Order: sequence, then C-alpha cells, then structure tokens
Amino acid sequence: MEKYDLCIIGGGPAGYAGAMRAIDFGKKVILIEKDKVGGAGLYDGALSSKTMWEFSNQIANVKSVISEKAIANLDISYEDLMNSHDTALFDRKFQLSCHIKLLESESYKGKFTYARGEGSLANKHEVLIKRGNKKDDEIIYADNILLATGSSPRRLPNIPIDEQTIVTSDGIHRFTDFPESLVILGAGVIGCEFATIFSNMGKTKVSLIDKADRILPFEDPDISETVAQNLEKNGVKIHKNSSLERMEIIDGKVEYELSYKDGHNEVFHVEKALVSVGRVPNTAKLGLEELNVAINQRGMIADIDTCTNVENIYAAGDVTGHIALVNVGELEARHAVEKMFGGSAKKMNYTNVSTIMFLNPEVAAVGINEQQAMEQKIPIRVVKIDYSCIARAIAMRKTNGFFKIIVSDDDEMKLLGMRAVGEHASSAIQAVALLISMNKGIDELADLIHPHPSIIEGIQECVRMLRGNSIFKSEVFEDLLKCYRCHNGVCTPMEHLKTVMA
Repeated sequence: MEKYDLCIIGGGPAGYAGAMRAIDFGKKVILIEKDKVGGAGLYDGALSSKTMWEFSNQIANVKSVISEKAIANLDISYEDLMNSHDTALFDRKFQLSCHIKLLESESYKGKFTYARGEGSLANKHEVLIKRGNKKDDEIIYADNILLATGSSPRRLPNIPIDEQTIVTSDGIHRFTDFPESLVILGAGVIGCEFATIFSNMGKTKVSLIDKADRILPFEDPDISETVAQNLEKNGVKIHKNSSLERMEIIDGKVEYELSYKDGHNEVFHVEKALVSVGRVPNTAKLGLEELNVAINQRGMIADIDTCTNVENIYAAGDVTGHIALVNVGELEARHAVEKMFGGSAKKMNYTNVSTIMFLNPEVAAVGINEQQAMEQKIPIRVVKIDYSCIARAIAMRKTNGFFKIIVSDDDEMKLLGMRAVGEHASSAIQAVALLISMNKGIDELADLIHPHPSIIEGIQECVRMLRGNSIFKSEVFEDLLKCYRCHNGVCTPMEHLKTVMA
C-alpha cells in the first residue's frame, strides 16, 4: 500500500491549491480527481461564465458607440461566443496539464502524484480510489486527508432538468445558438450574471424570476436597483414578487406558470430555461457517515477553521459552505495544509474577502454593507460618490455607478466595508480590503495620492467627505454625493455631526 503525507480528494481550485502548498513543505501528496482538474472553477463556473461575460461586455461596449444602422449589421454568432469561451478554457486546461506533468517528473522525486478516479474514505487514514474497473481500484494510506470535492448546481424535484431545454449552469454551454427567449429561475449572482450575458448580446429575450421584491436581496437596495434598472434597459423582464408554480417541457419548448402576491397567475412560453437556485456539496459518495464526519444542517461538512471532528481529516472549498468562491476555496485549502505541516496559529479571516459580480455594471464588494450593519446593530457612517463626479469615468463615458464606503461611527472611523458599482470596480476595492484586514481607519487612504485621471480618485473624495474637507460638497450635490450616519436604523446627514473634522 502506497503511503502519503497528504491525500486530497478533489482537483478543483481548492484541492489543487492545497496540493501545491503541500509541495512547498516538501511533503508527499496525492491529488485524486474523478473528472477534470480545475473543477467547476474552470469548466462550468468562474472562468467559463466570466469569459462569456467579457465577450458580451465587449459587444455591449461596441454597441454603445456605434449607430443603430451599424448595430443592425453587427452579426455575432453563438459560435463566436463559444470560440472565445473554448479558447480560454483550453489555455487554462493546458497550463494545468503541463504543470501536473512537470510535477510528476523525476525532478520532484515522486513527491506529487495525480490519480484519476473517484476517491472515498475507507477509514480515517485509508482512501479507496475507484477507476471504473474493479481490478484497477487502489487503496492508499495518508497521514492527513483534505476533502475538497466542491459542489454541483441544485436541482428542484418538480422541474425536469434535461440540460438541453431546461438547463443548469452545467448545461448552458450546450446551446448551439442564441435562444430566441430564455427564462432564468433565481435572481442571485449567477442568475443575474447570465441575464447580463444574454441581454448584452441582444439576440435573446431574457426573463428573470425573482420571488423577492428586488434582485440581489443580500446587497443594499441602491446596488440591486442600479443593476435591475440596467437589466431592464437592456430588455430583461424581471418577474418581481413571483413564485414558480410549475415549469415543464412541452413540444421542445418551456412552459412556466407564475403566481403573484396579488393573487393572479400567468403562463409564459420560452425556448429555453436556466435554473440557478444555488449549489449543493458533492459529499454523497465520500463515506462520511461511516467515519462519523459531522455534517451541518445545510448538508455541508461541519468544520472549525478547516478542521473536521476527525482529527486528521480537513475540508476546504464549497463542501464547507462558507463562501463559495474560487479565491476562498484556495485560501481555505492552503490554510488547512499550513495547519497540518506548518503549525499555523492564525485563523481564517472571512471579513475582508473581496468579491466581484459580473453584471451591468460590474459590482465589487468587501466587508459589510449597510443592511448587514443595521441587522448587527453596528453604528456606521456612510459616504457615497456617483461616478459622474469622477473625471476618468467622464472621459470613459462610463458614468453609471458609484462608490460607497462604510466606516465605524466614531472618531477612529475604522473601515468596515466598501461597495463599488461601475467600471474598474474590482480593482478599486483592494486598498480598502487591505485596511479592513489591518483594522485601520481612513487616515491611510486620506494620505494616498491617487493617479489622475483614475477611477480610484473617487475613493479619495469619499474619504475627504468623511473628514469634512472634500472638493465637491455633499450638501451642494445632494443627488450625487451623500454622507450620512446610521444608528438603530435611523440615518442622519453628516453635516449634523459635530465630530467631523473641519
């Protein structure tokens, strides 16, 4: 029986990152993957959908600067979109494949092994690798085991998902052409991203089913309203406050029925449907029950700082249910390996995780938002600047967006969160993310000299508003600049504060 210092089950972003970190410690590691290295982060998740978004965004940008006649002559096929998509995936797949082959070479002295097959726990130290043919099955021994098997799209029992007509994010790439019409069930990040992609292309009538009164309900109303307005401007129909009564395939098309809070029902017909109602962990065949590995009420592997209740078994990525993001999964896996071999005492910190939503416009976030602060009864000060006040946004003709920074309601004004909506949003939040992790206030931001013209100059003006010495005065441009405090659900304009620096 082959012995290893670490066995990792799952070759997605988390598992791959964990394996590479174990190599740094000079450990002998085996990475088991039943399908494709890279997982959903490469094939049916982040890289895939974001490549589609980038392509559609470029088309939308071209349309915004050319005439109606030129737009009519702009003939972009689904094949063009998929060629861009497939090329990006091939490039990344090729990188990973070459990397693995080099790591398995003699120069690494057998420290890394990649095994194709389905891994499951035989006991706390032994892992069974099934390769489809029983005679090729193998059991290996590992001092430590990292579970990183990821997640899959959630399926609803009353919806006949065939991944052809009614699809999940796994099947949307099987389309052979732009559908004439597409309904998306689920108004979270993934649903809104695909609504953005297909509406940007201008060839599909998109509808979005939203059971709440607004999309992206986990974010502040100003963000969801901005995104919703732009989707509707792009031709997207948002079914607000609606409940899906049924969805079925009839004569190769989709028929669905919605009920509304006012008591009436409506029936709709579309060519395709996308079901985007979350994801579930891939834990069914791991053998967790036999080893009494704890599972929480949501079906995720219960962990404390990546440790399960079995001392040598760890978990990272989507199976833990913390934050289902590639960067978080990678951090968790690296952290788990550091705990195994490096004696890391520092705990995982989720408070400064930066996220990006590929919408129209782009949305980036770090830390808490206003509604979270109110739910947690945290007194805050909030400052907001519209993109139309930022010179670079004016030059780009991209003034649809805003920055919003949230700080503590005291003299320290410690940074608690930021939301950026618009061009360069994901790049703009990094300085704030760093200062949140350092538990710092706004003084460091105030002392920075930002390049001109740049989008991030808006951050500098936000900080100046908090300090009471901004170039544009919020009381003058009340519709574009806002500076206020919120306490116990009550918000007050900032000029009422006597503690603001003159």
